[in-house]
Amino acid sequence: MPDIRTMYLQVLQVLMQSGPEEARSYSSTLKPLISSMLPQEVTLLHDRCMRELTGPARPEDAVLYYQQSFQILSEAISFCTSQSEQVGKEASRRFTDRLMQDSSYPPSNSKYENVLQHMDSGIALFDQEGFLSFANVKLGQFLGLPRKSMIGRTFYELVRLRKLSRGMRKLLIKLHREMFVYRLPFQEVLDEKGQHFLVTAKYDEELDGDILISVKDVTDFKRIEQSVYYNDKLAMLGKIAASIAHEIRNPLTSIRGFIQLLQPELLRLGKQDYADIILSEIDRANDIIFEFLNSSKPTAPVKQKIQIASLIKEVVLLFESEALLKGCDIQLSESDPNLYVWVDVKQIKQVLLNIVKNAIEVMSDGQKEHGLIRIRTIKVDHQVWIYIEDNGRGMDQKTLSKLFDPFFTTKEDGTGLGLSVCYRIIKNHGGVIHVESEVGEGTSFRIQLPLN
Repeated sequence: MPDIRTMYLQVLQVLMQSGPEEARSYSSTLKPLISSMLPQEVTLLHDRCMRELTGPARPEDAVLYYQQSFQILSEAISFCTSQSEQVGKEASRRFTDRLMQDSSYPPSNSKYENVLQHMDSGIALFDQEGFLSFANVKLGQFLGLPRKSMIGRTFYELVRLRKLSRGMRKLLIKLHREMFVYRLPFQEVLDEKGQHFLVTAKYDEELDGDILISVKDVTDFKRIEQSVYYNDKLAMLGKIAASIAHEIRNPLTSIRGFIQLLQPELLRLGKQDYADIILSEIDRANDIIFEFLNSSKPTAPVKQKIQIASLIKEVVLLFESEALLKGCDIQLSESDPNLYVWVDVKQIKQVLLNIVKNAIEVMSDGQKEHGLIRIRTIKVDHQVWIYIEDNGRGMDQKTLSKLFDPFFTTKEDGTGLGLSVCYRIIKNHGGVIHVESEVGEGTSFRIQLPLN
């Protein structure tokens, strides 16, 4: 014969799977087992069983299960008597009253509300009339609002709060349309800071018309997902690059050689321009193949000690005249002359040239009257940080999320491989490259390289 705990667990499982009515009929088998128990013992048994059952459940499901189970607990207590039936009923009534009023028995509301307050997910409960009846601490942190300032307000009152940022206000309005109007069960959104949130909503009948919202920060999961996706693309790119190098480079070399042999004849016919165009296009094709090979597997860095100030100064000198012709200035801040790094000079110079070149091209589109590129370096712990900032047109979050993907480009004649190569080079040096940008305000690249 199963023990009391096993039987009680079965009743609660039926409650969760089939509802209160089915559980109530099934709980009749408990009567002979719990009739001699004290109310305190039943309460303790109920609490332990609920902990076991709701452990793996989602927060919103756990709240619902606890609400439903309280009815089962109240009915179970009514059977607990060691004396006559009348005495038992009176005792259970008094204990139930204490259970509802006395803070020393907090198995339902106060105890579980305290648990919800300290969860790592944001929880919100809107009642039938549209008022926010519950919000936990994490939700307030996500929204940047004090929790007490939100309680008792409608959604429209919430979005009008002055402390709410403009970007978050737009995001909430979008979520209201998708989840309250169209009744979509979940949405994945991106806020103005680049954080990813998974928002879910429950509209179950058991909530009596209330709407339960949970918000989970999934930024780290998205980064891992994007990293896996990026590595898969690079692996595929490596295979493509290897085959392209063998299948296309050899015939291009042959074509280039024969065109050079024909140059004297073309010169005699006055068609030298044709040969020049063909040769330049072949060279361009070879350059693209070279970028393919570098992006799939850049050569291992051959490191040497170099003064970071002199390296950056070389880059600035290369672009100074081009920048002036295109109406922008390059401003180089003074850096510590004693700051040295161990890097592959050729590869790091390639990264800096690529980023500065992109900045000049972006600012030469006429959207800014005066373009400005600022380059500065600082030492942070055991790293050197190189900032390359411009006041160009900037980028939105969608563009930023794909910036280092192979083949992704916003240029008409771009290959989409330059920044992908930069990312891999910095990674091979044990460094990190960060990008911050805002539409209309400009872009900031931060390259972090270890000193040793």
